[in-house]
Amino acid sequence: MMETNIQKTDSGYKIFLCIFYISSFIMTAIMLYGIFHMFTEWQEKNTYVLGEILVKTEIPFKNFAKLTTWLFFSSIISWYCVSRIGWKRTVKVDSWKMSLLQLMLLSFSVISLYEVLYNFIVLNSQITAGIINGEIPDIDSLVISYPDSNRPWNLIFATKMFLSAFLISSHAFYLSTRPRKNNVLQNL
Repeated sequence: MMETNIQKTDSGYKIFLCIFYISSFIMTAIMLYGIFHMFTEWQEKNTYVLGEILVKTEIPFKNFAKLTTWLFFSSIISWYCVSRIGWKRTVKVDSWKMSLLQLMLLSFSVISLYEVLYNFIVLNSQITAGIINGEIPDIDSLVISYPDSNRPWNLIFATKMFLSAFLISSHAFYLSTRPRKNNVLQNL
């Protein structure tokens, strides 16, 4: 039987760990860049659009990937690496704690799915409304002033971040419902 769980002695472990650190660095750099510009915009205009700077900034060159895409991608990759290299820590969790964790993960998945669908519907509605009025809207500038009109969210940013949250929490829920690996630990 082939072993599918990565061990610290496997060469793949170091690769997953390296990719995790790179993805974490990318996420941290993007977050700090966004926070800096958010505070700058808040000081200048006394309002900001959450995620707008990340949607409008393209890296490494124009018409390539936006920072929201890099953030989306690196968060998913980081989660996958963590799920591969950190599996041993979840084996020792008590069953009642695992049950609570599963309920929490299921809740996160449902809420994130709702937010993805809601933001996507609002985004499509605003695009359609703009086209009906005879103008093609700048998709990257569409915002939703909910829950606070002084701090609206960019719809592209909101959709990607909640999609990332949905994928990660759903994958975590899936992993938490798989049979426990107690027999694997007994053989170590």
